[in-house]
Amino acid sequence: MSISSFFRSSSQTKKPSASDGVLSMPSARAVLISSVGCMLVLSLLMVASASIPFALSRGMPELQFFKNQLLYMTIGFVAATIPYYFLSLKRLYKTETQFILLGITGVLLVAVLFSTPINGAKRWLQLGGFNFQVAELVKLVMIVFVSDFVVRRSFEVRNGMDGFLRILLVVVLLTVLLLSQPDFGSLVVILGTIFAIFYIAGAPYKHFIALGAAAIGGLVLMVTTAQYRVVRVMSFVNPFDDVQDTDYQLARSLIAFGRGQFTGVGYGESVQKLSHLPEAHTDFLLAITGEELGFVGVAMVLILEALIIASAMRISYNALKRRQMRMSYTAFGIGVVFIGQTIINAAMNMGAIPTKGLTMPFFSYGGSSMLVSLLMVALLLKIYKESAQIEKSQCRYY
Repeated sequence: MSISSFFRSSSQTKKPSASDGVLSMPSARAVLISSVGCMLVLSLLMVASASIPFALSRGMPELQFFKNQLLYMTIGFVAATIPYYFLSLKRLYKTETQFILLGITGVLLVAVLFSTPINGAKRWLQLGGFNFQVAELVKLVMIVFVSDFVVRRSFEVRNGMDGFLRILLVVVLLTVLLLSQPDFGSLVVILGTIFAIFYIAGAPYKHFIALGAAAIGGLVLMVTTAQYRVVRVMSFVNPFDDVQDTDYQLARSLIAFGRGQFTGVGYGESVQKLSHLPEAHTDFLLAITGEELGFVGVAMVLILEALIIASAMRISYNALKRRQMRMSYTAFGIGVVFIGQTIINAAMNMGAIPTKGLTMPFFSYGGSSMLVSLLMVALLLKIYKESAQIEKSQCRYY
């Protein structure tokens, strides 16, 4: 064979493909669906384990909360088919649709103030046999609204304070309504998400410095003017100085992690769930996971959450590359909500921050959180599905 024919044959060599045994990176859709699926299975297992003593102590069937969680997931799956199969993203981002959603959410937030208190808070609307936490819906509505707002008002957002001032009325009303429930944790997540979307939309740094200073001042004021928040902060500072009263919940959570060590004491063998850690299947489910499955189990939960968040950010980045700004900001906002709730829930379980009533997405027991989280996943999958199609149609609306 001549040298020239050798190079010709080499240049015609077929590029490696998946069929040749070369692994390709899975799609964001595949990672998102598989991670959410694994998380839901793990949630059912741990809710079943953590809730049995609580259910029996109240005369309920031992798998009552397991069945409820499974029902919430089923409702969430059914509800998620609506945005995925029947929702038009173009209609979703229309201005009139935005204000209709804001109006409905505002009415629900006002209505919840007249509801029956649960554990001293008015956060839930009674819908038949289902308690719905309106703040969970607010997270999704505000993501979509702000994602559209920063695109429609992009010049004002990037130049001067007009962008912030135009949305300030919505933020103030939202703050008043959520603090009236009170639901400080959800407010922190929502405001953080709004600021994050404004940041990536190109708002000037100096505005964030001013708003950050104002937010810190407001945070200090809200903590110091509410006695129960002061108690939580003091419990965080020293979680073992009053383990029979104000520090009870956090101290028991830390004991659970300490007992679990690396591999845990075994599934179903938790001691803290035996009426030591109140309602362990809700916000402190991660602590029971740490006790029964150890560091390995907790790491599995956090890795799955990280994969879900990474999938949302990857979908956002792909939409950004196609100049589909509304879709990109929406996916980014969903990822930020998942990040915020995961970090806050894990940190409060481990004593890194004061206790706060926020669920771990797709993991903790709760119908409202599960429903809205699955709706968010459906919206992510919708964006992933239509992003390439919209690019081919050369439509710049998104």
